[in-house]
Amino acid sequence: MDVLVIGAGVGGLAVARGLLAAGHRVRVFEQAPVHRTTGAALMMFSNGAAVLHDLGVSLDGVGGRLDRIDALTSDGRLRTSQNLAHAAARFGFESMAISRRALAERLSDGLPDDLVRYGMAVTTVSQDAGGVTAVFADGTSATGDLLIGADGHHSVVRRQLWGEGSVQPATFGTWQGLSPIDIDITHGRLHLMITGKEGACGLMPAGDGLLQWWFDVPWTPSDPRPARPLEMLRRRFSHWAAPVPEVLAGAAEDDLIFFGHHWNKVRHVWGEGRITLLGDAAHIMPPTLGQGANQTLEDAWVLTRELRELGSAGGDPVARLRAYEKARYPHVNLVSRMAKRNPANWRIPPMIGRLFPETSQTGLLARFSNRLSAA
Repeated sequence: MDVLVIGAGVGGLAVARGLLAAGHRVRVFEQAPVHRTTGAALMMFSNGAAVLHDLGVSLDGVGGRLDRIDALTSDGRLRTSQNLAHAAARFGFESMAISRRALAERLSDGLPDDLVRYGMAVTTVSQDAGGVTAVFADGTSATGDLLIGADGHHSVVRRQLWGEGSVQPATFGTWQGLSPIDIDITHGRLHLMITGKEGACGLMPAGDGLLQWWFDVPWTPSDPRPARPLEMLRRRFSHWAAPVPEVLAGAAEDDLIFFGHHWNKVRHVWGEGRITLLGDAAHIMPPTLGQGANQTLEDAWVLTRELRELGSAGGDPVARLRAYEKARYPHVNLVSRMAKRNPANWRIPPMIGRLFPETSQTGLLARFSNRLSAA
């Protein structure tokens, strides 16, 4: 099979890696002029780490291992606690924070140097009974047997299949950074989620002395962007309990990246004919659960599984794409619906949290993790 992949992010590289290993011809087209090295860190749970292992991607020596998540009030009281080390022991893969750059480098390791063509912005896709064609902004085109739209939030492939207006803004946006802030949490294995009336804060060590930190604040697309966002965050959050003031004191304006939260209703069938979607192109969601990259990797794993036998055994490739979408729907739909609820609204009173022992909370996390995974 000759497979065209639009987008060279986490999902595009992962599915290319899987399909190449399965014996297919793969060509990846990326609109960015060069390989991207920007971006903060992301949360890699056991399900995403398992997919990477199956794809032959090692995370040894990168990122920061996470053994627990503590949810706190803004004045420092414990709401709930979950033992990620228990999930690692049960499923065989640790949870960790890893920079997007490091993850992309590991996914690219060992792939052909000419696999990705940069500066190739797709404008239209079309198909017939014999194949699918992508046309690019420079006037060139490529034809293959199948096309995978892994082109993210602003997916051209999705818009061509679904039309405009399928992606909606959520009610919060995130200011985040990946910074060398030398405080205790940076060098540990604890992930903090802190919520209060002003919004939410997340902190997790990402290895190499780096701390991934973020603040969620109410947002609409029409909101003006503050001229000095770090000053705004300090005014809004510096009165919270430690270590929030220390993080804000150690951060720099140049560290900041902003993104508004968006979501789309997950469709039972998100492709058409010889075209399918993967990752944010199919199911963008707020980062509330930290599952965006993990679900993207699961997409890549399931799609690779469905297409693995086509090269040697024949079969209907269109049917295999629909089987992939059918397999992924219940898991992605669950995550998307839960992620739409912003963590600033998850204000479980500490008294309620104490009614449920940590072992119970950890057990619920393990069972929930099983429901997230199609692997």
